[in-house]
Amino acid sequence: MDSKRTKRIKTIILLSIIWFVVTLPLPMLISTPDEVRPQMYVMLQIVGLMSIPFIMLAIVWTIKPELTT
Repeated sequence: MDSKRTKRIKTIILLSIIWFVVTLPLPMLISTPDEVRPQMYVMLQIVGLMSIPFIMLAIVWTIKPELTT
């Protein structure tokens, strides 16, 4: 039972990491001029806040997969 729980936790963490990496505009962060950088940080915060519901969906669907049908 405990190994199943750790497997679910690892899956949730992996899905969260993948989601954040896919949604972050990393090339824009590297090649952005210094004048625009504060706006990029605001955009990153907005993307992070918008990602929370999707991560919650991943957690719920991992815990109760019967909700997907």
